[in-house]
Amino acid sequence: MSSTLFRTKKVEQSILDTEEPEHALKKSLSALDLTVFGVGVIIGTGIFVLTGAAAKTHAGPAVALAFVVAGVVCALAALCYAEFASTVPVAGSAYTFSYASLGELPAWIIGWDLVLEFALGTAVVAVGWSGYVASLMDNVGWHMPEALGTREGAEGFGFDILAAALVLVLTVILVLGMKLSARVTSLVVAIKVTVVLVVIIAGAFFITADNYKPFIPEAKPQEAGRSLESPLIQLMFGWAPSDFGVMGIFTAASVVFFAFIGFDVVATAAEETRNPQRDMPRGILGSLFICTALYVLVSIVVTGMQHYSRLSVDAPLADAFKATGHPWYAGFISFGAAVGLTTVCMILLLGQTRVFFAMSRDGLLPRFFSRVHPRFRTPHRPTILLGVLIAILAGFTPLQELAALVNIGTLFAFVVVALGVIILRRTRPDLHRAFRTPWVPVLPIVSVLASLWLMLNLSAETWVRFAIWMAIGFVVYFIYGRSHSRLGRHEETTLAEVMKPARGDEE
Repeated sequence: MSSTLFRTKKVEQSILDTEEPEHALKKSLSALDLTVFGVGVIIGTGIFVLTGAAAKTHAGPAVALAFVVAGVVCALAALCYAEFASTVPVAGSAYTFSYASLGELPAWIIGWDLVLEFALGTAVVAVGWSGYVASLMDNVGWHMPEALGTREGAEGFGFDILAAALVLVLTVILVLGMKLSARVTSLVVAIKVTVVLVVIIAGAFFITADNYKPFIPEAKPQEAGRSLESPLIQLMFGWAPSDFGVMGIFTAASVVFFAFIGFDVVATAAEETRNPQRDMPRGILGSLFICTALYVLVSIVVTGMQHYSRLSVDAPLADAFKATGHPWYAGFISFGAAVGLTTVCMILLLGQTRVFFAMSRDGLLPRFFSRVHPRFRTPHRPTILLGVLIAILAGFTPLQELAALVNIGTLFAFVVVALGVIILRRTRPDLHRAFRTPWVPVLPIVSVLASLWLMLNLSAETWVRFAIWMAIGFVVYFIYGRSHSRLGRHEETTLAEVMKPARGDEE
């Protein structure tokens, strides 16, 4: 039984499956499109919110270094993703990579994990977008009825109509084609990056050098917690992180790391890239480098405009501009955040549908969802299904308490991909690798350890929820996926042909 659970799908077969007319996606993306997708999904509310929260409570002005540390951790994972995406240019990202290296059951687990990560991520971002848009509407005197507004903190029955509408509109765009999605993303990302650059340049004129003193504040040890809301590492070892000081930089890095989540979504578009061997590494690493630079610059500006101890946690950039006598920037920043979140939502939904599509093409989910639209060459069936379900989820549910599941799901994918690189190097050294992760196995091992460290800093409650979702996944696999696997059925057919007696033997 164990041999069937860990049967691997050959890279050549994965690539061959992408050429089946009914299941083939249209190749239309360039390195620039992929970079824009990466920037579009990484830059969200994190750049406007996490900066101030991490500076005030964990690192002070040294939060800029925390962004560098987090960027390095992501870069380690990105190098592993780049090798896989250029070697196995197939939709599905970490799911497809795992199928080629670790086996069917690990692939199913990571695919199930990604379904949760992208679905909740899309819904959470849609709810956040709804809040920003409602705030902008309030500024001009338009007020949403409470029953149709965001469900965060709301009482009684209601439906977040703005969040649901956003998901449905983006679903239509994704059905109509990847190139259209790329054009919409390019326009929105251009607006979003412009807003960020204006904030950086304008804020630079209001920097006071004294606000950077001390750049690394004196360390303040924290008492370890004992509830399920405490980080798992505290419950396991009684260890508590320190705020400020050198260790405070690493504590802050575990917080701001989540502002980088999303670059792995770029890998889900490998099958729709014209030259994936060249363009996937450029898109993944390029978008990560650009976003790290923007995060560092924003953190330097905000801590220079206002002393870290006086920064607000909810809207640090907007309040910093208010403190310097320029309140109109607050509306400008809200506009940038609202515009930016549309691309985050769309690209997360894109990643969700591609993973679902890849799993259905392999038979682990119903094959009905693996047929592409005859005209648009997009996986329209899973896109519509998931779009409607996520719209309902975003409309009815306050999701902030579930957002941490997105984080643990992403880190788990990082671990699996890094291990997959090591294993595939040993099992398939003959494969052509247009991009090779340097210093294997050392760099992937460091990536695994860094990701596990950040996972241990998540709350025990998050781990419990994650374990429940994974348990459900195991049940689904053994009830449906294992028996409907195309790879498994192919092996059964091959075995039957081998065992079939020759005509002479029958006589």
